[in-house]
Amino acid sequence: MDDAVLWAPSAERIEAATMTAFIDQVNARHTTEIKGYEELYRWSVREREAFWANLVDFADLTAECWGERVLVNGDRMPGAHFFPDARLNFAENLLRRRDDTDALVFRGEDKVKRRISWNALRDDVSRWAKALKARGVGPGDRVAGYVANLPEAVIAMLAASSMGATWCSCSPDFGVQGVLDRFGQIRPKVLVAVDGYYYNGKTHDCLGKLTEVVAQLPTLTCCVIVPYTRAAPDISGLRDAVMMADFVAGFEPSEIDFARLPFDHPLYIMFSSGTTGVPKCIVHGAGGTLLKQVSEHLLHCDVKPGDRLFYFTTCSWMMWNWMVAALAVKATLLLFDGSPFYPNGNVLFDFADAEGMTLFGTSAKYIDALHKAGLKPRETHDLSTLRTMTSTGSPLLPESFDYVYRDVKEDVHLASIAGGTDILGCFVLGNPVGPVRRGEIQCRALGMAVDVFDDAGKALRDEKGELVCTAPFPSMPVGFWNDSDGARYRAAYFERYPNVWYHGDFVTLTKHDGMIMFGRSDATLNPGGVRIGTAEIYRQVEKLAAVKEAVVIGQDWNDDVRVVLFVVLQEGYALNEQLVNEIKSEIRTNCTPRHVPAKIIDVADVPRTKSGKITELAVRDMVHGRPIKNQEALANPQALDLFRDLPALKY
Repeated sequence: MDDAVLWAPSAERIEAATMTAFIDQVNARHTTEIKGYEELYRWSVREREAFWANLVDFADLTAECWGERVLVNGDRMPGAHFFPDARLNFAENLLRRRDDTDALVFRGEDKVKRRISWNALRDDVSRWAKALKARGVGPGDRVAGYVANLPEAVIAMLAASSMGATWCSCSPDFGVQGVLDRFGQIRPKVLVAVDGYYYNGKTHDCLGKLTEVVAQLPTLTCCVIVPYTRAAPDISGLRDAVMMADFVAGFEPSEIDFARLPFDHPLYIMFSSGTTGVPKCIVHGAGGTLLKQVSEHLLHCDVKPGDRLFYFTTCSWMMWNWMVAALAVKATLLLFDGSPFYPNGNVLFDFADAEGMTLFGTSAKYIDALHKAGLKPRETHDLSTLRTMTSTGSPLLPESFDYVYRDVKEDVHLASIAGGTDILGCFVLGNPVGPVRRGEIQCRALGMAVDVFDDAGKALRDEKGELVCTAPFPSMPVGFWNDSDGARYRAAYFERYPNVWYHGDFVTLTKHDGMIMFGRSDATLNPGGVRIGTAEIYRQVEKLAAVKEAVVIGQDWNDDVRVVLFVVLQEGYALNEQLVNEIKSEIRTNCTPRHVPAKIIDVADVPRTKSGKITELAVRDMVHGRPIKNQEALANPQALDLFRDLPALKY
């Protein structure tokens, strides 16, 4: 039974939860009698202004002033503005803790180990901020990072935001064109870059690519090189390059002069995946990002001061930005860069034990890979400090829920979460005071009027439809870069349903008020005019021992669409008639006959984005002979050639 309860918090855990303390505060201030999450959620949507104002006080967030007005034009999307009179600084809220305990703990595979205290972090940010200012950086300027998930990425971001500059980043595995497609649009003044990085035990150089990148970014006044794979890299061929030590030399740490700016002042520029064209540059404001991410850390993930939070991410994925905000709740960040399977699949659990990890964040694909590899951390690791495990990037399979509770830890809050780069947070996520049901995301996010619509804009329950948000929220983008009239911004989110945020996920809101994800709307299959979410097929296929990975598309065929499934097989298996029949039977039995693929084809690999998401649209375009607009957005673009002119798709 897919809605079986796999875990429920104890009475003691509910009593100790930050969510419970927040409910108590709301009840005391508003003479309400809220009991439990469902009532709190309904209140937070009905009384949005009171909810966000209460969060500001509860989290003790810092500002020069918040102002009397919480929301203006609250009936407009876009057009609403939260805290229009506030003056605040994002970095100031992340650097409030001052002591010599760990703020950042870093591991670069088995090559590098470092830790930085809260006091040292503040000192480093102070020196970087002065150095950036000396290079002419000020409010509104862009500082870009071509960086691994190092402490210096956090430091550079905090230094930039402390003065009102705008941070953007991508990971060093990007090729030259991928970097230019992003940074070329936003014209940064300073570029922070690593000399190289480690992955799967090997060293990868970045200086060659950097030479080409810097040559095509004419607005740069400085390229700061962070030494990672060697102590003294040769940077003589790089225009305006300076080693990090020389960049900050002569600047002594002191109190940071935080620039307190409007709520919507640009904090981050985030980039869409870019698999369908040049990436969109999504501008996010400091205040909205702070409130949304703090609400998720404090309330939905129950992160407390002194907790030790980890997310397996790169600086290209929004989960890096999400993770960093945990500093605002005075938690320690555990940073890891490299392969999660080097030297073996235990490396992240080794890190968890060694550092007392309390929240383990990762992707659904990683959990599935652990399952397929037969790893059982519960038998090999202590994990006594681990309270919460979060998963995102793609729908978490019901079998992966089973795996976590059977083979990772029995008493852990497993939170499948979903949102996006577009909102720098989640629409649906975990509830630490409620039960976890197999295959289901627990709840809608506080303060978010999340709903599911049919094509006509009618709300649905327990039926598949489009994920929408019917009221404004603080972390809506400020806009898109180079979109002066807002036309591209409105087209991206508000044209499908006027005055309603359309997110492009195909979902069901369940009878438990949880959510099941079926994949991206633009990747849904339509055989015979019936919409099928790709995740429905993946759930059946990927639980088979023979299948390592899969990608499914709709192929135009005889004035209709037929379902085509590509499978990557585990070593030792072959796609014979028996396996084909087993796959079809599994899908037919657990889904419907319409879900059964017309074709099943084995391939050696499937293309995925830098954050690990399978790109169904790129496969679909390749199968149909359409040009792939931006292969630089893919981690493994060579995999696309496996889908070109396949004879099996000619009949």
